[in-house]
Amino acid sequence: MKMLNLVKNKNIFLGYFVLFVWIIVLVEVGLGKKQTNEIKVGVVLDLQTPFSKICLTSINLSLSNFYKHRAHYNTRLVVHVRDSLENVVQASAAALDLIKNEQVSAIIGPRTSMQAEFVIRLADESKVPAITFSATSPLLTSINSPYFVRATVDDSSQVKAVAAIVKSFGWRNVITINEDNEFGEGIVPYLADALQDVQAFVVYRSLIPQKANDDQILKELYKLMTMPTRVYVVHMSPNLGFRFFEKAREIGMMEEGYVWLLTDGIMNLMRSKGGGSLENMQGVLGVRSHIPESKELKDFTLRWKKKFYEENPLMGDDDTELNVFAIWAYDSITALAMAVERTTRTKNLRYVNPSSSSNNRTDLGNLGVSRYGPSLRKALSDVRFKGLAGEFKLIEMQLQSSTFEIINIIGNKEKTIGFWTPRNGLVNAKSNQTTLFGSVEWPGQSNVVPKGWEVTSSGKKLRVGVPVKKGFFNFVKVNIDPISNAMTPTGYCIDVFEATLKKLPYSVIPQYYAFDSPDENYDDLVYQVFKGRWDAVVGDVTIIANRSSYVDFTLPYTESGVSMMVPLKDNTNKNTWVFLKPWSYDLWITTGCFFVFIGFIVWILEHRVNTDFRGPPHHQIGTSFWFSFSTMNFAHREKVVSNLARFVVTVWCFVVLVLIQSYTANLTSFLTVQRFQPEVTDWKDLIKDNKSVGFQRGTFVVNLLKKQGFHESQLKSYGSDEECKELFSNGSIAASFDEVAYLKVILSQNCSRYAMVEPTFKTAGFGFVFSRNSPLTDDVSRAILNVTQGDEMQHFEDKWFKKQSDCSDQNTILSSHHLSLCSFWGLFLIAGLASLLALLIFIANFLYEHRQKLFQDSETSLWKKSMFLLRIFDEKDARSHTFKNSVVHNVSSPITQAIPSSSTVQGTPYPRSPSPNREFAPIRVSANPSGELLNLQPAQNEDDESSM
Repeated sequence: MKMLNLVKNKNIFLGYFVLFVWIIVLVEVGLGKKQTNEIKVGVVLDLQTPFSKICLTSINLSLSNFYKHRAHYNTRLVVHVRDSLENVVQASAAALDLIKNEQVSAIIGPRTSMQAEFVIRLADESKVPAITFSATSPLLTSINSPYFVRATVDDSSQVKAVAAIVKSFGWRNVITINEDNEFGEGIVPYLADALQDVQAFVVYRSLIPQKANDDQILKELYKLMTMPTRVYVVHMSPNLGFRFFEKAREIGMMEEGYVWLLTDGIMNLMRSKGGGSLENMQGVLGVRSHIPESKELKDFTLRWKKKFYEENPLMGDDDTELNVFAIWAYDSITALAMAVERTTRTKNLRYVNPSSSSNNRTDLGNLGVSRYGPSLRKALSDVRFKGLAGEFKLIEMQLQSSTFEIINIIGNKEKTIGFWTPRNGLVNAKSNQTTLFGSVEWPGQSNVVPKGWEVTSSGKKLRVGVPVKKGFFNFVKVNIDPISNAMTPTGYCIDVFEATLKKLPYSVIPQYYAFDSPDENYDDLVYQVFKGRWDAVVGDVTIIANRSSYVDFTLPYTESGVSMMVPLKDNTNKNTWVFLKPWSYDLWITTGCFFVFIGFIVWILEHRVNTDFRGPPHHQIGTSFWFSFSTMNFAHREKVVSNLARFVVTVWCFVVLVLIQSYTANLTSFLTVQRFQPEVTDWKDLIKDNKSVGFQRGTFVVNLLKKQGFHESQLKSYGSDEECKELFSNGSIAASFDEVAYLKVILSQNCSRYAMVEPTFKTAGFGFVFSRNSPLTDDVSRAILNVTQGDEMQHFEDKWFKKQSDCSDQNTILSSHHLSLCSFWGLFLIAGLASLLALLIFIANFLYEHRQKLFQDSETSLWKKSMFLLRIFDEKDARSHTFKNSVVHNVSSPITQAIPSSSTVQGTPYPRSPSPNREFAPIRVSANPSGELLNLQPAQNEDDESSM
């Protein structure tokens, strides 16, 4: 009985214990449920598409993984999914339903950029953050909604990577092919700017409708085939893109010579389309967002595949490849969950209803405003973490651009050949390779880099305009067959052009068209290329700035410059004043002034210490002038005893030596040159004398002459070399201005009548004209170098520009023989500075020696002090070494020796012997008839009696 009671009590105890445990569990569960806040989140996707199913699985995995490792969080995201049915209106209706009926705190999606535009505006009105991981169009940014969160990289971030590829291969022209909607058009302005930064240009923009049929695609492809450009940048959705390349392959546009660059619009989803579609895209290059490999990404990929097959058992393997958008969807949910947990206003998740007085009866008018939205948006902007796609960081509510892979499709495989980063640009996929991309396989299985364009397409020839000239047929002449009316151009320019085309590595067939203008205006001729009438212009067309603003020029193939041609005059009888011609007037005047200036400086420095520069005023003036001008022949006889004066004279003698040698050489050339001399040597004299000058009609020279100061009444036009010679013959013009190439044509047959005179105004010479950004420009320029540096150029010049047998080399242009001041101003500057420096040193020493007189008597006026210093300056400097020898000689004369060593003359003691450190003046001694000394006084120097 006791045992039975014990067992009974034990069972009762166990029962109470189990009951207690269950109560604790229930309490904990109940308390936990009360502490967790559910946050509604809407998801808008095209649920029937493989893309949306892949991303939805990624969203579900992100939620489960996030809260599995963060069970202590007080918030939980609850997803409400809506189907947008691949329709813009349905996507907007789904978002409206989630905001109005479910009162969600955030919306994930929708899938496309077209669907996202209206959803973003709804989010902005209701203050509900709209987070997109797949809408990449840059146009969405222009909505300027603070509640639009782009958790993906927009399309504009890849344009620099595409431009870097174009630059690396040297392509200049590009055709963009994009889908005709918001997604396709958004990237084009950014791409055009990026290409322009690398000196490449979009020459044509091809638009393909989103739902284009095969005939529409083929029509556009055939149009592209007729264009010379062969570099295409394709930006469209995968569905349209794969159909586009299928048709391109059918008509032969996937063969050698074509270049296809794909944006990440297709490349990011390439793996989801299976290997079969890649057969139509062999050899293309593509840009794709780079997702760094990591252990977390590998683990996630395995879990994602398992869950995807569980949720979609009927899906095949071809459509189940994980893409970058699914990874961004995973990181977006993680960021949203972290932001929700950080907010402090999760208790108030309701919407503020609109005012009841509103007359708007539509659903949009009754849309509420989320109280939770502003705090959630702020928390999202502060989220930072390392996600599966890399660092998740929003700047201005947008994920920043990352690294892009450069992909080359070879067969059915993708080969990563390089990377592009915002910091380093293009980087080789393998650092040990010497080339930038390593080996690239192009369309047609070619390993040769395509040049990116073709001159002829479907038999099309290069249309070339040729000017119809009235003269100077050596350069270009249009010959028209009167029977067949066929036009055949000839001339120097035509020969050079056709020789250049033969140097190209491909065949270019020109078809010439004549351009006949009444006034031979070459600006109108060049403008025809800009208008698209011709592909090029060949002729004597000068390269100038205003023309290059709307066309492109090749390198010049002729000598450049505009020069002056003047008649020659018989110079048998030399001019009486020919000796003045070697120097210009300003040089003569400056040299004369410096002779006077140097003489004055030397007189100042020598006046107190040199007897040669003392005496009566007229003597001193004459000596100074004589000394200065005698340095011209280095025949000056006066001694220079002052070191400062010697320094000045040394510098001046060097200047004189250069001047004399230059004068002699130039005078010799004046006296020994050929018999005939140009009548005019300076074009400025023509303006000053109001003389008429000639210019070739239709050229830019007339504007150049007007800029130089010629009046319109002075300008006379001519159309040929014969007209030019006629104007010279009848005295209508005193000179002719034209390009050097034209003047040489005239001089080749008239070298004894005319001559070219400097200066030459700089121009770029003749060049061939092509349309802006023409791919031919660079190749023809390189070919011109091959022609001009070869023997052909000399053959063409001998053929078209025959010279007279007695003509000298016309490459020598006569110049003005005057030597001007600008050739020697440096020498005069040195001489002037040396003289002034010596003068300043002399004045400083002089004032320092007499400083006591200047500062001792403060009551004396400045004028009296100045006059006192002038009197001292006019006197000899008795302490100078030039006068000491004479002083000693006078003191030791027999008369002075007769004076007793300690005698006194008239009460004045006299020293016994002269001290070498003391200065003495000559002594005059007087005696009576008995020989007694009567007077002893200093004798005046004869020079002092008449000194200034």
